[in-house]
Amino acid sequence: MPELPEVECIVRSLRPRLEGLRLKHVELRSAIVASPDSAKAIARLSGGCVRSLGRRGKFLLLHMESGCCAIHLRMTGRLIWEGDTGPYTRAVFHFDSGRLVLDDPRQFARIEAGAALPESVLRLGPEPFDLSPEEFAARLRARRGRIKPLLLDQRFLAGLGNIYADEALHRARIHPLARAGRIARSRAASLHAAILSLLEEAIAAGGSSISDYVDGTGARGAFQQQHRVYGREGQPCPACGASIRRIVLGQRGTWFCPRCQRL
Repeated sequence: MPELPEVECIVRSLRPRLEGLRLKHVELRSAIVASPDSAKAIARLSGGCVRSLGRRGKFLLLHMESGCCAIHLRMTGRLIWEGDTGPYTRAVFHFDSGRLVLDDPRQFARIEAGAALPESVLRLGPEPFDLSPEEFAARLRARRGRIKPLLLDQRFLAGLGNIYADEALHRARIHPLARAGRIARSRAASLHAAILSLLEEAIAAGGSSISDYVDGTGARGAFQQQHRVYGREGQPCPACGASIRRIVLGQRGTWFCPRCQRL
């Protein structure tokens, strides 16, 4: 699933191509990519210009003259400027100059539209870059659950997914099963710093292309070459040489170093 760095890279690659263009119409090729209400709202947005292209958490946001269109790519969605259409094409945004193609083999991607931001976006927690170390530590202290599922909770922190939660916890030397509320202030500060530096590095590298992800021009990311634990079960930890372990936590595969990240 594209996480914060990948969606940010998509936005940055599409922004100079989309902003200022007029949306002629949106061709919905899937009955489930947009709800009936969103489909009607999308039709009402047609004819307006793209005022700005942004991101909130893992959502790509098209801010139009008369409303907003929010796109969540979920597991296998792709947005490609001037892309070819095919059997997996779920929507095509036709502009007065060019088109944006949404492809999704598994049909998990969703488009929401309306006069304002959808509730799914409004419910999101703060962006990682908007929290101070003290605010982040205070939010951790208020929680009793395990740290890894908490980092995946979009109401707690918007944008992190499986890849960057595992990588940040390794950098901060925190076990994924650690209780969030019991993490010391100094370790919480280390985790906060790890999250920010990790996201910045991933964005600079174009994101992580594990399977389906490419940016809005079709370019693959390179940050997967810098992963320390994610997807590396049985391989040596780059910090200490111990074998990376994999467990299932909250129905999600979780990778960590048993020596660096002691419970």
